[in-house]
Amino acid sequence: MTQQPRPARRKTTTYLVVGLVTAGLVTATAYAAQWFEGVWNGRPYPVAAPASTAQRLDARTQAVYDALALPHPVLDENWPGGGVEAEGSSCHPVGLRHFFDNLSDTPPSEPHVVDVHDDWALKGVPLAEAVTAAERARVALAHQGWKVTEYEHTSSDLVLRLTAPDSSDTVGIVAYPQDRLQVFAVAACSRYPADTPLDTAGDPRLPAPQAPSTLRY
Repeated sequence: MTQQPRPARRKTTTYLVVGLVTAGLVTATAYAAQWFEGVWNGRPYPVAAPASTAQRLDARTQAVYDALALPHPVLDENWPGGGVEAEGSSCHPVGLRHFFDNLSDTPPSEPHVVDVHDDWALKGVPLAEAVTAAERARVALAHQGWKVTEYEHTSSDLVLRLTAPDSSDTVGIVAYPQDRLQVFAVAACSRYPADTPLDTAGDPRLPAPQAPSTLRY
């Protein structure tokens, strides 16, 4: 009995299956390589002008001051470290390739990346008054879309932290001894543009703080 040749259709199906498998493997390999490159290099820092960020944070703290609605506020001119600053000591290189560097006692800072923070305080605010004002601010700001991330008040402590609407900016109120009430705002680390004006120390130049505007001048 003469053996019949295999149909050409079977060969075509085999080639098609092999082709699809090969294409799938190539695609999967490409995606895997892209994923590993992202993990290895890390997500790039966002780009933001420090001066614009400082102005935004200044407005955040002004909103907090307005919401506190304290009856007789006085700016603490001697508050240590008060003012607006941009510095990069907490902004470290990202990605798996820097894993061991960031484990060191003094992890490196990412060049041209800073976080901006604004900080000032009021004096002559007893804790009981500060707690009442903070609760007033919490309610008012929550109605405006701010989210409370921490709220603690005891007979000796007061801490209120919030994030501003549609932002990762952190704003806080903290009571300190001697009837001082700190208000601060912090923006996440960002890379500043190459044309950013720098001061004599090589740090981004920032505008002078305005908030709380009714007490500054």
